[in-house]
Amino acid sequence: MSFEKQQNQQQNRQIKLASRPTGEPKAENFDMATSDIPTPNNSEMLLRTVYLSLDPYMRGRMSDAKSYADPLEVGDVMMGGTVAQVVESNVDGFSKGDLVVSNSGWQDYSVSDGEGVLKLDKNMSNPSYGLGVLGMPGFTGYMGLTDIGKPQKGETLVVAAATGPVGATVGQVGNQYGLRTVGVAGGKEKCDFAVNELGFDVCIDHKADDFAEQLKAACPDGIDIYYENVGGKVFDAVLPLLNAHARIPVCGLVSQYNATDLPDGKDRLGMLMGQVLANRLTVKGFIIFEEYGDHFPEFLETMSKWVESGDVKTKEYIADGLDNAPNAFVDMLNGDNFGKTVVKVSDVEQIG
Repeated sequence: MSFEKQQNQQQNRQIKLASRPTGEPKAENFDMATSDIPTPNNSEMLLRTVYLSLDPYMRGRMSDAKSYADPLEVGDVMMGGTVAQVVESNVDGFSKGDLVVSNSGWQDYSVSDGEGVLKLDKNMSNPSYGLGVLGMPGFTGYMGLTDIGKPQKGETLVVAAATGPVGATVGQVGNQYGLRTVGVAGGKEKCDFAVNELGFDVCIDHKADDFAEQLKAACPDGIDIYYENVGGKVFDAVLPLLNAHARIPVCGLVSQYNATDLPDGKDRLGMLMGQVLANRLTVKGFIIFEEYGDHFPEFLETMSKWVESGDVKTKEYIADGLDNAPNAFVDMLNGDNFGKTVVKVSDVEQIG
């Protein structure tokens, strides 16, 4: 799934939704187009994409199924968060050369009136962190754990997708609160990284035949907080281990995003609701900027200090070139990436 690279930067390359996927997205669901570089009006600025974020929620927006947000229309530019550089500005507070976090989507250039755009430090050594540990995924992990999870020292936290951008943040924030942190990841390499680099107490490979038994052994006192962003068999193994008054922040269900039908087997909804009642579980889904947008400055100040001190570490999976975004997106949905997936679209220019 690749597009012929187009080097003419006098035009704006755009990757659009060509058709709605059934199951896993394929090459025919994307289309590379070019247009003129847009011209900002008197109250807009022109942004050039430097890094593009790829995140699981984008799969849901490719579908026309009812959800918390309107779907993309066929022919729309694929949506996505970006780190961009200001090329030209007619917006107060933004100047040529500024680095910003925006929602420019899968394209080289976009215009913005400044709404929802956050300015980054022009001298930051890793601007892509604004899409990961210091951006939406990190914010999601931090607020989901601290507000919904309500961590108490000594409790057991289980984190799905523990080496992904959200899960890695959750586990490391859990360490700051004195929790026993149990990660779940796919494969020995990821599990070793979770323990040796991210500081999880233990990490279980969900691909293991005896995954459920290993998880139970790793949680001898049960589970007090389960941070859910995967669903599927991981949640199946977690459910019987949940303690009374356990909290379950739900920010995603990546194992289900390509599903076209319900899984085979018995209807277990009744069992789930029985557990919710008997154990007085708190299960809360959330959309990060809808519920917590006003907390972002507080998060950024706290997380920036932790990243600078080394208390919170991060790993990135960087794909090179806008034309490689579709392949990298599918790899991410299948768990073939390692860390936060970003696409490097262009270089930061030194201005002034």
